[in-house]
Amino acid sequence: MRFKLRSRKMKKILSFGFIGLLIFLISPSIVCAQMDRETVLKKQAQAEVVADSDQYVIGAEDVLYIHVWREDALTRTVPVRMDGNISLPIIQEIRASGLTPLQLKEELTKRLKEYIESPNVSVTVMEANSFKVYVSGQVKTPGVYRLRSETTVLQIIPMAGGFTDWANQKKILVIRKENGKEKHITVNYKKIMKDNDPGSNLILKAGDTVIVP
Repeated sequence: MRFKLRSRKMKKILSFGFIGLLIFLISPSIVCAQMDRETVLKKQAQAEVVADSDQYVIGAEDVLYIHVWREDALTRTVPVRMDGNISLPIIQEIRASGLTPLQLKEELTKRLKEYIESPNVSVTVMEANSFKVYVSGQVKTPGVYRLRSETTVLQIIPMAGGFTDWANQKKILVIRKENGKEKHITVNYKKIMKDNDPGSNLILKAGDTVIVP
């Protein structure tokens, strides 16, 4: 009986010891996962564009935060160089310019699958430096405007303080470079407002110059 009792006690001791060991081994992983999550949330709160956006188009001079879950060596903040590429360990060079954060996330995930099983990637634009438009002429605050999302001529005018008293609202000129050539587009602001015609409300692109005569 004593032997059996001791055996039961020993089993309980071993059982508690095994559970304790599991907790000891698992706890750091839980803590690290929590810290990792908090870091991501903090970065996303500081970002100028929401994580994995399918609207914003990445360009040169943007600053990206690439997060790979539980891969500290691959997680980092990187600038988009003037050639449109970013550099990351393992995959080295990858083109970011011209892609949305969501598209870049998908491309990174595909490339990392060659080295990591089921990589969990997110792409956040910390600084949106590439999407600039220039507003000049008869507006109250002409200058360079950095855009975070899709913006139209109708929306950029209030951002520039609105028209002055001498503005010609019927012939707003948008100068755009396409395929190395300069394209001139005339927008009739009054017609858009009067006819409520959203089709003629031009969506601006990075590098556009808006001139109010």
